Amino acid sequence: MLTFEQKQQIIESFDELERKDISLKRVNYHLKTSLYEKTLVVEKLHPNGNGYVFVGDLPQYKELADTRHLVNIRDFSEGELRDVLEAAITYLTEEEEPEPQLEETWTNRHGDELTLRHDNPDYGVYHGDNVEELFGTYETAKAYLLEEGFRLKK
Repeated sequence: MLTFEQKQQIIESFDELERKDISLKRVNYHLKTSLYEKTLVVEKLHPNGNGYVFVGDLPQYKELADTRHLVNIRDFSEGELRDVLEAAITYLTEEEEPEPQLEETWTNRHGDELTLRHDNPDYGVYHGDNVEELFGTYETAKAYLLEEGFRLKK
């Protein structure tokens, strides 16, 4: 296990992190360049070696993270600590890729038209401006339209 001082040295090697001393000789580290309201990357680093790093919803830390999206770094090696810090910094400084917008027009044999639109996170089927149905996936929305006799307009 790394000592408090070793963890501090590793964390402080990341120039973008700013140290803030808090109570009971604990230390927080904030990310000055965060694109989000969340700036706290290292929380409550304690002289006993305990501390937490914010990992958001990064899939590689899902099993380790608590409900606040923090992982305990008490038993992390130098490599593990550097990896989690790099991942956290990247997570907070890179903009999310926008999901591609989907809007399709579907028609039936009578000439009626419905619009299938991705309204994150749902897929809505619209008649004009009115919502007909909402679905959790594109596949279920498409199946509904096909069952109702609609086909994708070409």
